[in-house]
Amino acid sequence: MRYTITGRNIEVTPGLKAAVEKKIGKLEHFFTPDTEVIVALSAQKDRQKIEVTIPVKGNTIRAEESSTDMYVSIDLVEEVIERQIRRYRKKLIDKKQAAVSFSQAFIEEEDEIQDDEIQIVKTKKFAIKPTIPEEACLQMEMLGHNFYVFLNADTDQVNVVYKRKNGTYGLIEPEF
Repeated sequence: MRYTITGRNIEVTPGLKAAVEKKIGKLEHFFTPDTEVIVALSAQKDRQKIEVTIPVKGNTIRAEESSTDMYVSIDLVEEVIERQIRRYRKKLIDKKQAAVSFSQAFIEEEDEIQDDEIQIVKTKKFAIKPTIPEEACLQMEMLGHNFYVFLNADTDQVNVVYKRKNGTYGLIEPEF
């Protein structure tokens, strides 16, 4: 795996770099050798934050964690990424897809995923402005997300646009 490690308000010391590569390196057997791992370390007041992004075929595996100690944050983010990878692998197996970015051993490996393991680890609150569905699709694409929540300027209702498997877009208009 190829690592790109950057620091914001923090110096990326050889010790930090080694800790990141050692922890994330534990997941190396899940990926092909040319997989890129983008890591951003940042420090704000008493919070030490790590963001890890791993682009894979058609998806992005991304996690961020923060704590008062950067080494603890590194440990936490490794656990989150491993859960995401296992969930993604289960999805690949269920759909019988081949993933170029993952090694064949990773796809075939047995897993003890428990369905009762679902856990909300992050909640986001954000202001939404009136937007038309076409503009919402553009925003979604620019952000690299597969869905986008917005206030429909035409109906004054909260809607969701999403990217379908065939590359087209869908619009969800909930009825209350």
